[in-house]
Amino acid sequence: MKAAAALATLALAAHAAPAAAFLPGPRRALLPRLAGATTPGQVALTFDDGPSAASTPRFLRVLADHDVRATFFLLGVQAQRAPDVVRAITAAGHDVGVHGWDHRCLLRRSPRATHRDLRATRDLLHRLTGSRPCWFRPPYGVFSTASLISARRLGLTPILWSTWGFDWTESCTPGSIRRRVTGHLGNGGTILLHDSDVTTGNGAWRATLGALPGLIEDCRRRGLAVGPLPRPEAAVEAHPGVEPGPSGFAGRRTTVVKWAGEDRVPPPGFEPGLNAF
Repeated sequence: MKAAAALATLALAAHAAPAAAFLPGPRRALLPRLAGATTPGQVALTFDDGPSAASTPRFLRVLADHDVRATFFLLGVQAQRAPDVVRAITAAGHDVGVHGWDHRCLLRRSPRATHRDLRATRDLLHRLTGSRPCWFRPPYGVFSTASLISARRLGLTPILWSTWGFDWTESCTPGSIRRRVTGHLGNGGTILLHDSDVTTGNGAWRATLGALPGLIEDCRRRGLAVGPLPRPEAAVEAHPGVEPGPSGFAGRRTTVVKWAGEDRVPPPGFEPGLNAF
C-alpha cells in the first residue's frame, strides 16, 4: 500500500510539475522564452479569453486606430459561438493562438481529455482562419505535463507572459492596468491583457479597453515597438540577414524573423520549432 501511495504521489507530482512555471520569478530567470522574453525594444501584445461578440470587436477598432497588431489566445467554445469574430481578428492582421477549449484548469484534466481539447481548438481555429495556430497558452497560465506533451505533438509552442494588468478583477481601472503593466515591462517583453470577461462576467474588459490606447502610447514614448508574438515555426520567415534600423545588433549577421511586418532579431536562444520545455 505504501509503495502504491508513493507511486501515486510521484505521478501526481510529475503531472503538476510544469505548473511551477506560473511563478513569475523562476519563470523569468530559468525559462525566459516561456516568459515571453523579446528582443530589447520589442513588446508583444497578447489578449486572452476571447472571442466575445460583445467586446472583442471594440478592441479591434482601438488597435486599428493605433495601427497595432496583436496575438489573441482564443477558447474553442467561444470561437464556436462567435466564428465571425475569429475571422475578423485575422482579417485585421492579428494572429490567433490556442487557449484551450474552455477555461478549465488543465491540472484537473486527464491526458486524453487535454489532447482532445487542444486538438479540437487548434483545428477549429485552422478551419475558421485558414492558418494553423502556432502558440499555446493554458487557462490560468497553468501547464500540466500532459498539456506540454500534447502541445508538442500538435505543433504548438507554449508561451506565458512577462507582465500583466490584473485586468480580470472587478476593482481594476484603466489607470491600475497601465501602472501594473508598464511597471513590470522593462525594455520589452510580452503583455497579457483580456478582451473578454467570459470567465468572470464582471465587465472588467471595459477597464482594459480604456487602458489600451494609453498603454500603446506609453510603450511608444519609451521607444518600444508593439506587435504580435513572432511566429516560431514554419510560418516564420527565418533567414540570414542584417537587422535593419537602430539596434544593438545592427550591422551583425544574424537570423531575423517577421515582427509586426518587419524583420526583427528573435529573442536570445530562439530556435524555431522547439518547445520551451
